[in-house]
Amino acid sequence: MFAKLTGKIDTMMTDSLILDVGGVGYHVFASGRTLGIIGGIGDPASLMIETHVREDHIHLYGFSSIQERDWFRLLTGVQGVGARSALAILTVCPAERLAVVIASNDVSALRQADGVGPKLAMRIAAELKDKVQHMALGAVAHQPDVLALPNKKQKKSAIPIEAPAIDLSVDQDVVSALVNLGYGRSEAFSAVMSARQKSNDNHTFDNLFKDALKELSV
Repeated sequence: MFAKLTGKIDTMMTDSLILDVGGVGYHVFASGRTLGIIGGIGDPASLMIETHVREDHIHLYGFSSIQERDWFRLLTGVQGVGARSALAILTVCPAERLAVVIASNDVSALRQADGVGPKLAMRIAAELKDKVQHMALGAVAHQPDVLALPNKKQKKSAIPIEAPAIDLSVDQDVVSALVNLGYGRSEAFSAVMSARQKSNDNHTFDNLFKDALKELSV
């Protein structure tokens, strides 16, 4: 099994590339985001690799980061999500934002991916929500603009040890109010979490709503 490939880009395609490694060309499928940042023909490139072996084919899937690869594994673990659908999701919802999208149940964001209908989007959000809820909270606390899937060592430090008690019903009401104003659900969720982390106060609806709006205006 391949875990990583390093070489030069030989050919770029809409959904994949050929990576020349020591004179051997490997056909690697990748998300639009990875294809957009990896470089051009002739450039050196390194990709994390996930190998799928089937009776009729062997496919290689490449990722620009460990986080993206790990999200691919999580997504393909959901019934009905194949490799191509997972890459489509990672194209419209990059790995650094996917935790917030799922934690906030932003089904509309998932549906932007090719091949992901409303039922599948709801299943993805439902099955993965418990796995990413704390990841999203911790990521907002430490890196408001970059949310990545932590490994086991990182996960312990990603969640504040002395986090204040939170009235989740207030959070949900504020998120709903912000969505009604036209903000995306994941955007609103991220703003509420950022507002929570910047103050230890037990927010009322009005105070949290005002603080979240400030976060959205930055």
